Amino acid sequence: MAKSYETEHPVKAFGLAATDSSGHLSPFKFSRRATGDDDVQFRVLYCGICHTDLHQLKNEFGVTPYPIVPGHEIVGVVTEVGKKVEKVKVGDGVGVGCMVGSCRSCESCHEDLENYCPKVIPTYAAPYHDGTITYGGYSDIMVADEHFIVRIPDNMPLDAAAPLLCAGITTYSPMRYFGLDKPGMHIGVVGLGGLGHVAVKFAKAFGCKVTVISTSFSKKDEALSHLGADSFLISKDANEMQGAMGTMDGIIDTVSAHHALMPLIGLLKAHGNLIMLGAPNKPLELPVLPLLTGRKMISGSGIGGMKETQEMIDFAAKHNIKADIELISANYVNTALERLTIADVKYRFVIDVANTLKQS
Repeated sequence: MAKSYETEHPVKAFGLAATDSSGHLSPFKFSRRATGDDDVQFRVLYCGICHTDLHQLKNEFGVTPYPIVPGHEIVGVVTEVGKKVEKVKVGDGVGVGCMVGSCRSCESCHEDLENYCPKVIPTYAAPYHDGTITYGGYSDIMVADEHFIVRIPDNMPLDAAAPLLCAGITTYSPMRYFGLDKPGMHIGVVGLGGLGHVAVKFAKAFGCKVTVISTSFSKKDEALSHLGADSFLISKDANEMQGAMGTMDGIIDTVSAHHALMPLIGLLKAHGNLIMLGAPNKPLELPVLPLLTGRKMISGSGIGGMKETQEMIDFAAKHNIKADIELISANYVNTALERLTIADVKYRFVIDVANTLKQS
C-alpha cells in the first residue's frame, strides 16, 4: 500500500512540494507530528528561498527524497508549546533555520556547533529521529524541538528576518570565528547576492572597511550607495585588481559559480584569509605558491550553531540589519525559482506564506 503523507502524523499540514527532478512545485497535503514536551509548534508566516532549495528540488546533489517540501528560512508565530518548553511562549515570533536536529552528545554538539554534528538533521529532505522525512517551510505549519528554535526580537520585521536564518548566519559565523570583526579591518566581499549583501551589512556593523568585488559594474552604485560599502572592485579589471593587491585582512567569497582564486589571494595581506561560502559544482584550481609566500589561508564555513544563530539575530536587531527582499505570493514560487537560476533577484525571495498559501 502506498504511503499516506497525510496520515503518518496527527497534525494536518499543507504546502508546496516537488515530486521529481523537474523541481516544479505543486500543492501538497501532508502531516506534522504532534507537539511533544520539548516541541514548539508555530504558524508559518514567511519563508525565504535559498539557492540550496533549487539544488535540492532538481536533485543536483543526487540525494533528494521525493516528495520534497523545501524551505529553511522559516519564521512565524508560536501557536503551541510542549510542557517542558522554556525558551518561547504562545504568540512569540520565532524562526527555524537549516537544521532541526542533531545527536546532542558529540563534541561538536557540546561546543554549540550542532551544524557540524555528524548526525545533523537538515530542516527538510532528511530522516528525522522517528524515521520520517523532514519537510520545510514552504508550508503552513511547523513543529520543531525547542533547541532548534530561534527567538526573533520584537523590533525585527519577520519577513526580512527570514533570510538571516541561512544567509545571515552563513556570513556572520566565519567573520566572528576567524576574527574578521574588528573595527578598522579591511574585508572584501565577493559576489553581491543573497549572502553577499548581508555580509556587507554585518562587516559594516563590525566597524570594518568593506570592498565589494564583482564581475558586474552595474552593481557598483548599489554596493556603495545602498549597502554602504567603502569601495568597489571589478574583478575582470586587471588594473583595479593590481591596485588593491595586498590590502585586505580577509575576503568572504559567496560565489557558487566556477571562478579563479589566484586574483583573490593576491588581494590579501600576509596572514590574510579567503573564506569560501559558495559551493561551485566544479573543482576550483588552487594556486599554492601565493599561500606559502604570505602565510595566507583558504577556509570554508557553513551556517552556525544554535547559540551563535541566536547571537546573530540579536546582533542584527540591535544594528538594524535586515535582508533586502522581494516578497512574493505562493503561486509565484515556480517563476521565482526560474529567476533565481539566472540571479534575477535583489537579494532574496521571501514567500508570504500566511497570506497566499491557500488550499483550493
